[in-house]
Amino acid sequence: MKKYSILILFFFILATSCEKLDLDPLSEGSSENWYSDQTEIELSLNDLYRTYLWDIEQNYEGERFTDNWAQRQAVKDFVAGTINSEWAFSENLWLSTYKGITRANTILNSLDNAVENVPEETLNQLQAEARFFRAVFYGRLVFLYGDVPFYTDYLSVEDSFELGRTDKEIIMEQVYSDFDFAIANLPESYGSNELSKVTKGAALGFKARTALRMKDFQIARDASKAVMDMEVYSLHPEYGDYFLSKTRNSPETIFAIPRSFELGVSWRAKNFYTRTPGGSNVAQPSWDLFASYTCTDGLPIDESPLFDPRNPFENRDPRLAQTIVEFGTEHLGIIYDPNPYTTKVLNVDTGNMINNKDTRSVDTYASYNGLALKKGVDEDWSDDNETDFDIRIMRYADILLMYAEAKIELGEIDQSVLDAINEVRARAYGVDKGQVSEYPAVVETGQANLRLILRNERRVEFAWENRRFFDLMRWGLAEKALTRPIYGILDPEDLKQRVIDEDLWFWSETPEIDADGLPDFSSLYQTGTIKLLVERNFNNRQYLFPIPSKEIIINDNLTQNPGY
Repeated sequence: MKKYSILILFFFILATSCEKLDLDPLSEGSSENWYSDQTEIELSLNDLYRTYLWDIEQNYEGERFTDNWAQRQAVKDFVAGTINSEWAFSENLWLSTYKGITRANTILNSLDNAVENVPEETLNQLQAEARFFRAVFYGRLVFLYGDVPFYTDYLSVEDSFELGRTDKEIIMEQVYSDFDFAIANLPESYGSNELSKVTKGAALGFKARTALRMKDFQIARDASKAVMDMEVYSLHPEYGDYFLSKTRNSPETIFAIPRSFELGVSWRAKNFYTRTPGGSNVAQPSWDLFASYTCTDGLPIDESPLFDPRNPFENRDPRLAQTIVEFGTEHLGIIYDPNPYTTKVLNVDTGNMINNKDTRSVDTYASYNGLALKKGVDEDWSDDNETDFDIRIMRYADILLMYAEAKIELGEIDQSVLDAINEVRARAYGVDKGQVSEYPAVVETGQANLRLILRNERRVEFAWENRRFFDLMRWGLAEKALTRPIYGILDPEDLKQRVIDEDLWFWSETPEIDADGLPDFSSLYQTGTIKLLVERNFNNRQYLFPIPSKEIIINDNLTQNPGY
């Protein structure tokens, strides 16, 4: 069994040798004769920016595990509650994250080779960069798996088979120490040519994010406040514009991994845009997300007199129409309308009426809930089904909301908390936070109510940015949000007869928003005007991922998480 298993710990050793594995890294070389100058160290550090190390942060991967996602009549195994110790996603995440840790350790344990060739200040900066990545990767593992194997030195094959799980509190001490070293030794900026490299702001931001996940609220508060006090970052002027592929080097971006057609690094986009312009629209924003955007008075849809279930885009937070394509509006040169009676739509560019592939009365595989993603989608998606937008992993809006959340949880609710939330919300309305008559400024100071407001603000601000998964997990809401069904529109004939003919399009009534801010569609389902597409069945054991079975089999000292 040991001979034929694909051993993660064996890969640890390969990662430090001259084997190129599947990554073809520029940094490979023996640690005995490598890392002797700044160029070699920097080439090695470049491997830590590779996209495979950030899979859970990119391409909507994490969003698939949340109530923001709908995909016809299917759910991912995590949402279905069926994951086990052979879950491929966990295996790949475990493997790639430990590869990153091993690469960082290899660099850190080889820096003495360059002492005579690299100035001390530069060497400290390079060390800081490696320690940043090690901290991020260990912080990720601890949050997702709990106690995990922990090492900072070279690891022999023999030692790798004896490595057990280390208490997460011990690991977190090293994580925070690594972040602090990075914060002290990384520059605020490298200049316009190297905006993708980690900076002091990135180290502070990830320290805050990691601390928030671990409920270390004081650490999260102080780290996020330090970013704000730097006065280096600011919100992008327009919310929707920020996510387009043309937007580069925005002052809102703190850490991103760039893509570029010129460098041959792009992303297949066909599954995520509408069918009439040439996409397949396999995955859509969920109704749960759709119902979560407040009205322009700041109230949830079941409390606001401004909400009309027949015209659900009207009088809503502007981020809704910048995230989900509004019915009857132009999108990628075509009018988008999922109404089953709308069999033809206008091609705005040609002025011709064409078949509407975005209604299920024409195309069986049109959106099952009538919704389509708009956030980040632009013309370069539809010309060849590829895009090269940056993978934005940390942005300033997150800093502001992390600061506000940490202060709320500490019971330190003051004007700075309201200012942080309002700065994010006001940007959505295109105004300054001081123009309180132009947007629904937050004035609530009660902890429970403000917590609810903050959590919903995070949901709509970061929709389809791979933040919702981590938020549901750390708030303990996955067991509720991911055990409610996914609903959608009725099949075409039923929809015509029971909804359209009865003038009940889009929803027959307003969904309820519960005490946790989660939409509940059960009343609409009971009226027979919507369809249950698929059940969600999150299992509470999944608050911790399973340790890959291959690792348990070959290491007697490695124990499994409960329930797997």
